[in-house]
Amino acid sequence: MRIAGIMSGTSLDGIDVAIVEVTGRERVRVIGFQSTAYPAAVRKELLAVSNAATETGAISRLHFELGELYARAANRAMRRFGRVELIGCHGQTIFHQGRRNTLQIGEPAVIAERTGVPVVANFRARDIAAGGEGAPLVPYVDYLLFRHSKRMRTSLNIGGIANITVIPAGAQPSGVMAFDTGPGNMVIDALVREHTRGKQNFDRGGRIAASGRIDRRLLDVLLSDAYYRRDPPKSTGREQYGAEFVERMKHSKRPMRDLIATATALTAATIATAVRKSGAVNGELIVSGGGAHNPRIMAQLAGFLPEAAVATSADYGIDIDAKEAVAFAMLAHQTWRGRPGNLPSATGARRRVVLGSITAGGTTAVGRR
Repeated sequence: MRIAGIMSGTSLDGIDVAIVEVTGRERVRVIGFQSTAYPAAVRKELLAVSNAATETGAISRLHFELGELYARAANRAMRRFGRVELIGCHGQTIFHQGRRNTLQIGEPAVIAERTGVPVVANFRARDIAAGGEGAPLVPYVDYLLFRHSKRMRTSLNIGGIANITVIPAGAQPSGVMAFDTGPGNMVIDALVREHTRGKQNFDRGGRIAASGRIDRRLLDVLLSDAYYRRDPPKSTGREQYGAEFVERMKHSKRPMRDLIATATALTAATIATAVRKSGAVNGELIVSGGGAHNPRIMAQLAGFLPEAAVATSADYGIDIDAKEAVAFAMLAHQTWRGRPGNLPSATGARRRVVLGSITAGGTTAVGRR
């Protein structure tokens, strides 16, 4: 079955579309991947409504506008790589409070109507209804992609938030442990945008962090947060590492370059702490997401975890930037087949459940928009 997975993460950098073919025993072949940046105005509006008091009209309008943008991105990918039979769309998270509520926007009815393809969306709500965090949901796909009979593997995704999936050698799904480790690129990106007055959205090549000095005292204060000591299941997001967190860092009055260096070290240190606490330090660490492009983060990870074999998902056949879009294509396939897609060991849900809801496809042909 050919499926398109659409993912836009907490970094708010754009829309990723992966087209995959899923065959028997959940084998996946990536056919193509492409990314489309958000229009600057849309990105600004999303930041304004994410974890903030705002008018419901603004959220409703963005909900439908994102549906249009997702549909255009899907149609563009299908023109390049061929038609699909199903679309899995994660949507854009604008609020998440594990075990209580979550909200991803991007109207699936618009996507279905514009593409003519059935859409699976709203993945997180059912896990929360079953008592879970609603995140992370990618671990089941990590298990399918990276499990090994003799080797322990940890899949690390460094998006806006960083998360790990620990897969013991020969593990069954119930033996997988996964959780959000803390900030990924989110805090770094926010500081970079302010430092460059909006000319850069991220620290390309980790150059700004490399030019600054880590404030050890500030780093120790940040690392004292109780979240890092909590046992999983746990999840976090912009609610904890958004604008208020960045303002707290700025109160230190350190130069921006030093704050960016410190935020970079925070990302690597909290990941390393989580890997050690999980008992996975001697295994393979498979890194994906935007942070895998940051040599500063990768070098610090190798320094913090000298016992681990650090590699990227590309070394295992999965594009660094495509993994989460691939994941939601595979989760959509699980839903389409009526199969559970969550892992209670990762989310804390009472049981495994079928995720998301299905919107039937429309009749608009690819390329009309």
